[in-house]
Amino acid sequence: MLKEDHQRVKQLFDRFERTHGSSKERLAQTICRELKIHTELEEGVFYPAVRAAIHDEELMNEAEIEHQSAKDLISRIESTSPSDARFDALVNVLGEYVKHHIREEESDMFRQVKRSRLDTSALGEEMQQRKKRLTESLGGRGEGHEGERESRRRDERERTPRDDRERGEQNRFHYA
Repeated sequence: MLKEDHQRVKQLFDRFERTHGSSKERLAQTICRELKIHTELEEGVFYPAVRAAIHDEELMNEAEIEHQSAKDLISRIESTSPSDARFDALVNVLGEYVKHHIREEESDMFRQVKRSRLDTSALGEEMQQRKKRLTESLGGRGEGHEGERESRRRDERERTPRDDRERGEQNRFHYA
């Protein structure tokens, strides 16, 4: 479940970089909402269990500090107008922080969790329940999918010929 969340938020950041116009604000709101749910889930359920299971204080402390940095940026994004020249930079820096955090979490922390005696099945179930409650309280994916589809359609309408050329080049090199 956490890896799925990680993949989803990475895709949202990638979309943000390709998006132009009014869709950026909605996409940034979606990114912030998804990250709030995810960080609350990790801090409230996953990290306490992992901290007790792997006994790697440095790794866990670093993860919590990275979360705080992300929350600080989320707060700044939410209080910054999309017309502000720094808006895109704030979202892009958040994306860089989050992608770095994901790499460390998936390579170091998840590997240690697999080697531990942590009951990941029970933990996963607890996290699913908590995520459902958080999503409902923060208006997450349940209500956001339709809005996201409309946002994607708008992104496509606002796409420029240059975007199409760049996308074609990216796809060509991606499969090479």
